[in-house]
Order: sequence, then C-alpha cells, then structure tokens
Amino acid sequence: MTPLLTVNLLRVLFVTFCAVIGAIVTVELQGNAIPGILIGCVFALVVVLVDRLLKGFSLRAFSSATFGLLLGLLFANLLIASDVLRYQSEMMQWAVRLTIFCTFGYLGMMLAMRSNRDDFSLIIPYVRFARETTQHEPLVVDTNIIIDGRIAELCATGFLSRALIVPRFILGELQTLADSRDQLKRERGRRGLEILNQLQQSRDVDLTIHETTEDADLATDARLVRTAKVLQARLLTNDHALCQVARLQQVPALNLTDLTRVLRPIVAAGDELELNLVKEGREAHQAVGYLPDGTMIVVNHARAQLGKVATIVVSSALQTGAGRLVFAELKGNGKARV
Repeated sequence: MTPLLTVNLLRVLFVTFCAVIGAIVTVELQGNAIPGILIGCVFALVVVLVDRLLKGFSLRAFSSATFGLLLGLLFANLLIASDVLRYQSEMMQWAVRLTIFCTFGYLGMMLAMRSNRDDFSLIIPYVRFARETTQHEPLVVDTNIIIDGRIAELCATGFLSRALIVPRFILGELQTLADSRDQLKRERGRRGLEILNQLQQSRDVDLTIHETTEDADLATDARLVRTAKVLQARLLTNDHALCQVARLQQVPALNLTDLTRVLRPIVAAGDELELNLVKEGREAHQAVGYLPDGTMIVVNHARAQLGKVATIVVSSALQTGAGRLVFAELKGNGKARV
C-alpha cells in the first residue's frame, strides 16, 4: 500500500469515527442520529483541512514551537504573579492577562522556531543535542542520476546517505522514456527502471517513492527543488544547471559530475604509467591511450606500439575546455623527461 493511499484511508476512518461518535451522542440526547452524524463529519473535515494546511510543518518545528510557548507562558506567569494589576477591574485584569499570555506565547514560539539546536544550550547549559550528520540526510535523486547507475555502488561505500527519495513524477518520467518511440530514449528509460528495481532490492539502500501531486504545472527541475526543500533533503544530480538553481534557493545539492572530476587521478610530469595505446594521434609519430577516468594521453614517437600496452613517462599536462590533455614519451626513449 502506497503512503498516499494509507494517509487517505486513515482520513476516511477518522471521519467515519467522528460521525459515529456524533450519532451516539445525539441519539442519547435527542433520539435522532442525523444531526450528530453531520456535526461529526463537519468536525472531522475541519481537522483534516487543518492537517492539509500543516503539511509543510515538521515535527521538529512543532517541538520547537511547543518549547518556545512554554517559555513564553513562564514569563507571562511571572509578570502576572507580581500583582501589578490588583487595583484594576476584573474585566481589565482578564484582558491584560490574555494579552500577556498571547504576546509572550507568540514571541516564544517565533524565537524557538528561528533558533538552531546549539542555541538551546544557552538555556539548558548541561544538555547538548546530538548534531545530525549530513551522511544520514535523505537524498532526492533526479532522472539522470538514476539512469547513470553509479548511485547504488556509491551508497554502498558509505560516503552518501542510504536513504534515497524518488518523487512519483520522476518515476513517471522514466516510464514515459521507456515507452518512447525513440530507441535511445526507450533504452535509457528501461535502464532507469531496472536500476530502480535493483536499488529497491538492495540491502545497502533505503529507497522511498515520494507521493506528490502538487505543482504539476511546474517544470520537472522546479518540482525537484521544491520537493527537496519541503522534505528538508539534499538533491543529488549530475546536472550542473539544476545544481546551481537548487543552491540559489538554499537547497543543499550534490553534483556527481563534480565528485567525479575531483576524484580523477592527478598525473604529474615524471610519472610512469602502463597505458594501452588504442589509436593514432594527430601527428604521424603519435599514439593515443586513455586512463580509466577518460583522460586522453598522447604519446610521442609511439606509433610502432599501437595496439600494445606500453610503459610511458608523463612529460606535460594541459587543461582544455574538453578536459585534461596529457603528453608523454615512451620509457627508455631518450626524449622522455623525468
């Protein structure tokens, strides 16, 4: 049973329960169950409406607001206990007390909800709240990161959170790709669905399909950012533009492409490597090989070694718009610079 279906079932049961209770009460008082059923249904629907309005209000915010309300009421009681209103009329005392309670309660809730956990140590000096690590924060993933396929192994290493959230509209986008007439899109969609099935069965990943039907008129990227913001989760993507938009809206975003670039091995002049020379270079004497991360190495005076694994010595490296370009010489060649 999906979470959305479970929530709707609980709401129906709650409305039914309130209607039954209302019917029992009015039967005892008036002998007619109809008014009680109507009153119970109206009451339950109002509660459900309040529940819908508080959808973005988390338990953490509620607990902070409750703590702030208690502090506000404490200060209000201290002020009223001073008997500064003892010479006023009963109506005036009641109005001032109500105003003081509401004012201090409101200020206490607002201050508590704007504070972080470390701020509470000023009030409770011997209590320290455990700081949540980003390692356990859930990750909202997009379509490209699912099709990429490296997310499962990355989560298994423990460097990222195991809690992955896939919004329902991302699942729908994968299904649309899988049903596409274009062969390339169809293969990408099917690959994404297969990877999701593998993630769901994996013990290293806690995969959740998030049910959301709001903001259906927005673009997919905007809905992803909004979902991550509402769930207080981080966004995992390999789309640089989406990552920048998320960060501008104060949503933590991780770019897998940035991680890949940072983890590329650093090749410096003088390093010796074993390289498979796979194709000819631009010059007549050059041969080209590739590192596992895709970095291209041009080996001078190595055309005769084409198709073989040769020992090379790095001579220089250049950063181009397409990536790093490394030049090398064959080991033992007098032109190699060590």
